Amino acid sequence: MTTTVAVTGVTGFIGRHIAENLLLRGFTVRALTRTAGKASTGNVAWIHGALEDKDALTELVSGADHVVHCAGQVRGHCAETFTRCNVEGSVRLMQAAKESGSCKSFLFISSLAARHPELSWYANSKYIAEKQLIAMAGDISLGIFRPTAVYGPGDKELKPLFSWLLRGVLPRLGAPEAQLSFLHVSDLAQAVSQWLMAGQPKAAPYELCDGVAGGYNWKRLQEIGAAVRQGPVRLIGIPLPLLKLIAEIGMLTNGLARKEPMLTPSKIRELTHLDWSASNKSLSEYINWFPKISLERALLEGLF
Repeated sequence: MTTTVAVTGVTGFIGRHIAENLLLRGFTVRALTRTAGKASTGNVAWIHGALEDKDALTELVSGADHVVHCAGQVRGHCAETFTRCNVEGSVRLMQAAKESGSCKSFLFISSLAARHPELSWYANSKYIAEKQLIAMAGDISLGIFRPTAVYGPGDKELKPLFSWLLRGVLPRLGAPEAQLSFLHVSDLAQAVSQWLMAGQPKAAPYELCDGVAGGYNWKRLQEIGAAVRQGPVRLIGIPLPLLKLIAEIGMLTNGLARKEPMLTPSKIRELTHLDWSASNKSLSEYINWFPKISLERALLEGLF
């Protein structure tokens, strides 16, 4: 019998890759979309609605064996913007899953940022959502993934950085000694499918990265870029006051356009944090998952 997975965020960068991997593994996908009249095809059934719509969530999880909650707010001008989506939306989805009578497991795609909720509105919203889902889960097996910076085909946030790197310029945010980590979206999608098939271990946050020991610092990124492009890379530090000025201008212009900004003073604290290294050890022990794509390979093969 075909296993059905309800997935949020399928119209976004990460969610699309997760859904594609699930389909390759033989799962049937029920996907939430804000686009009305989106036709269901093959093993994908589109459900019109949003995380604010209780009836749509009920329809989404109806008959689903598993839920993968990938949708989330990454842009916002205040804490409430993130809370409405990342916390309240997650709670509504878990409640619908519990009431469905069919859902066995719920996988929440959180963020490594949740490790330090004090840094940003986004980080805090993910951390609070994790805690509330743990408190609510009951008989549903809950998984929490904390991926680090995710990139790959379709990504709009990290691609400019890597494109500049391969042109010979690397803008540095924060201190030179800051530790960074990355994860290719295909490896994340693979981990989701393996978690669903592994019997779901205990509800604890699992970090995900590309497995490069110690992660990366800015000097290492510079060296990788130089090796891939076979030419020099200039590392340019962006002063913190300039970053803050850019954020203030961005908040003003986005506000006038009635759009949510990505770069805010809150986000700057997160981006310039000294330690974003991560470890896959716990997750690998439970589901036998090991990432395949390092950043160097991705840059060499154009996998971004």
